[in-house]
Amino acid sequence: MQNETSPSYAESLKLGFIGGSVNSAAGYLHFVSSTMDKQWQLVAGCFSKNSDLNHETSKTYGIMPARLYDNWQEMLDKENGQLDAIVILTPTPAHFESVMACMRAGIPVICEKSMAINSAQAEIILNLRNELKAFLVVTYNYSGYPMLRELAKRITDGKLGKILHFQAEMPQEGFIRVDAQGNKPVPQAWRLSDGDIPTLHLDLAVHLHQIIHYLTGEKPVELVSDQNHYGWFLGIVDNASCLCRYTGDVQGQIWFSKSALGHRNGLKIRIYGDIGSAEWYQANPEELMLSYTDGRREILDRAAAVEISNQRQYNRFKSGHPAGFVEAFANLYCDIADCLRQYKRTGKWKSNEVFSAELALEGMYFLEAMVLSAKTRTWQVIAESIKGR
Repeated sequence: MQNETSPSYAESLKLGFIGGSVNSAAGYLHFVSSTMDKQWQLVAGCFSKNSDLNHETSKTYGIMPARLYDNWQEMLDKENGQLDAIVILTPTPAHFESVMACMRAGIPVICEKSMAINSAQAEIILNLRNELKAFLVVTYNYSGYPMLRELAKRITDGKLGKILHFQAEMPQEGFIRVDAQGNKPVPQAWRLSDGDIPTLHLDLAVHLHQIIHYLTGEKPVELVSDQNHYGWFLGIVDNASCLCRYTGDVQGQIWFSKSALGHRNGLKIRIYGDIGSAEWYQANPEELMLSYTDGRREILDRAAAVEISNQRQYNRFKSGHPAGFVEAFANLYCDIADCLRQYKRTGKWKSNEVFSAELALEGMYFLEAMVLSAKTRTWQVIAESIKGR
């Protein structure tokens, strides 16, 4: 459902994809979510190095043959000035080259998380963005859920009091279960190669880091972590956890895994303040559970006395008909469209819902400290350079 303030489809922003074929983990998701509210129109792309898959994807997405490209470098040359933004949907290790090239070409960039594979890459990207005053956002879709946005507003308004501690977890089972025929999973090849930061961390922990930042506004200071391998794929980290301390004297526990049987995607966030606490579970995204010092407990959904999640933009259909993962991504794409329009008018943009390279860089420092802690069995201070950002 189109927002009251949304532009007409004729005024929608023109989008190109690098990567994101129909058989990729995120390609069709980004296509559907970006176009859901008519804020964007996908008009060009280089979706796959495989020619057959590239052409199949263009037909599925309704791309004119003249705007389908065999390589993304050609697309940057021929589409420059014709696109409002390009979405980077290649495997994470390939993000760096295409993000840098798009910024140098003067094309706004929407990059799927994780923006980079380490802090060195993230620093270079951030420096170039600053030098060129480029538009760059990174997609963290979970904070697009209306009830997480409701929780963020309540924390900001002090309704939980001073935040004391949190638990954030994202357990999955994909690296240890089998399908109905007893076959082991066959992940994409790049997911089975760990660099300095394991792919597990780049896949899952970046979300937990972003969600805690989004909800609390606090920054990680130090941590102690452990990691291990339990699943089918030898040498690949598939389970990790850490205790961490954040600014504001906030203590946290983080766990993420791909070897946790019984969890399809067990993302759960619990935030504890000195006058109230909150719990949100992604498998039941429409409900936010709250508890208070006087013993009251309540469950909120979009039909309750809420301030954020009852807004029209979050109610494509009425409460009782659950909105989910795709809609959360669509909410984020609406926010990105607003940011890009700000940028086109003023050369700057600001949003509480959309994040750029600064948070991605902080996330790299956070993950690198986790890896070092697991290796040394010691507490690690997060890189000094994130302080004050």
